[in-house]
Amino acid sequence: LSAGYYDAYYKKAQKIRNLILKDFKNVFQNVDILLTPTTPSSAFEVGSKMDPVKKYMNDIFTVPASLAGLPAMNIPAGNDSKGLPLGLQLIADHFDEKGLIKFGAAIENAAKFKFL
Repeated sequence: LSAGYYDAYYKKAQKIRNLILKDFKNVFQNVDILLTPTTPSSAFEVGSKMDPVKKYMNDIFTVPASLAGLPAMNIPAGNDSKGLPLGLQLIADHFDEKGLIKFGAAIENAAKFKFL
């Protein structure tokens, strides 16, 4: 970053990142793992042309965990009516990768999703 833009961008971004991290810390006082959709829609069809904004928005649920530096993983959650894959995102607290993997494996084993 150029010296003149440090306060304008980087410092503000760090403040926002800290607010996101604080929110996650509050949540993890009450729960061990968060389960969220990975994306707001199913996967794109192979070779499909998509609006760049829609592609960008498809990452919206994965960004907060990345900003907070939290471990997260996607697990399969079946298929939509067109046979396109759906996913669930699991998010754990800092340094709880072991719990995250155990929880993800338990869900996959229990659900026994049928893929088209």
